[in-house]
Amino acid sequence: MSDLSHLTDLTDLTAPENGGIVPMSLRTVHFVMPGGVDDPSAPSGGNAYDRRVCLDLPGFGWQPVRQPVPGDWPRPGTAARHELARILRELPDGTAVLLDGLVACGVPEIVVPEAERLRLAVLVHLPLGDETGLDAAVAADLDARERAVLRAVPAVIATSDWAVRRLVSHHGLAPDRVHRAAPGADIEPLAPGTDGVSHLLCVAAVTPRKGQHRLVEALAAVRDLPWTCELVGGLGHDPGYVADLRALIERYGLADRLRLTGPRSGADLDARYAAADLMVLTSYAETYGMAVTEALARGIPVLATDVGGLPEAVGRAPDAGVPGILVPPEDPAALAAELRGWFGEADVRRRLKAAARARRAALDGWASTARSLAAVLGALAGTPRRVA
Repeated sequence: MSDLSHLTDLTDLTAPENGGIVPMSLRTVHFVMPGGVDDPSAPSGGNAYDRRVCLDLPGFGWQPVRQPVPGDWPRPGTAARHELARILRELPDGTAVLLDGLVACGVPEIVVPEAERLRLAVLVHLPLGDETGLDAAVAADLDARERAVLRAVPAVIATSDWAVRRLVSHHGLAPDRVHRAAPGADIEPLAPGTDGVSHLLCVAAVTPRKGQHRLVEALAAVRDLPWTCELVGGLGHDPGYVADLRALIERYGLADRLRLTGPRSGADLDARYAAADLMVLTSYAETYGMAVTEALARGIPVLATDVGGLPEAVGRAPDAGVPGILVPPEDPAALAAELRGWFGEADVRRRLKAAARARRAALDGWASTARSLAAVLGALAGTPRRVA
């Protein structure tokens, strides 16, 4: 089958019986997403996912109409709420709408009434209550709001099998209404690394949920090893946490070896991956972990916390080799011990690198993600609008 993922206009291509190629109209889906989806200063896996599937959905019969809504989601101000309400209100009855959960799940008073006339699907990148560092009352409120939204819409999309199970059990959703569309990965050139062992890379927004303070503590415990480490990710999500992290780095005397470089994208980000010998991710919660597959797409082994969908992202090579090491999220000592093993055991490094290269060749591409989303949208088009 031809790869049609490059199509981004309002025509699809299909092969008729005579073997020729003729255009046909695509079905339209309005994709409501955060206003900062294209902001290079605030990169996120959710934004990258949203942007990429917009490119690939036309190859599977759906033309996305992007509807970015500026605002401080999931707790927006009045202007953002009014804009979202206006967008949904002006769509004709029966319109297919894909909503990013960051926008949709915090405002059931806007979304739920529209579920009676629009065909809504909500894409959950991270359950709202799973964000680390929230006040307990705020987390409980967001959790209740998300539950109201997800129970009202006919289709919910999660990014891993773990996230599907989490949403079904936590919100009491019917299993046949929750679908998986895991992020894809673009196979990149193999990363040459630095010296094969010493340069560590963490790609993640600097926030409590990503747990960079645990990485700093682990690195302080192995300061006798010749490592360097780069933390690549947005610094504007939680300035207080960033300030505390910088103070922790200074306290341990690691400022000359551990750098916060801020967000990077394009060729600049590619260069950071190319120099990496080992990818490290110390998150407390992840529905999948796109940074892991971005590293594996370059043959870089992974050391990550055993939480959420991260084991799925790490996965296995076709020969069952594991291209990474998983450690508990609250155990810097375990992380430090694995780092000592990485530095001290050449056989461990060879095994992990071989498995990472084999996993790289077997990663699913973004066409697989778009195919899964298109299947959900296709089923949505044939379902009654009102959900009992």
